[in-house]
Amino acid sequence: MMYWYGNGMSGWGYALMTVSMVLFWGLVIFGVVALIRYLTRTSQRPEHDATPRPTPEQLLAERFARGEIDEQEYHSRLAALRGSPRSTTGS
Repeated sequence: MMYWYGNGMSGWGYALMTVSMVLFWGLVIFGVVALIRYLTRTSQRPEHDATPRPTPEQLLAERFARGEIDEQEYHSRLAALRGSPRSTTGS
């Protein structure tokens, strides 16, 4: 004795089952991909929040302030950076 209605599932039933399974797995895959992209995006620092890089003149001034180079070398390198060669006469 059969306890369900009719002769079984018709063609529309099979089509609806196929479409619903494709949609279900598509949503699951989309959700996993979106979650992974969200997690990896927030763990990286955005480029616009990065601290600005110091200019070559600022780096040279820092080296002079730390005592890595003397005043004569500072001025000669600063002149070279600015494109005006400085004469080294005097000493």
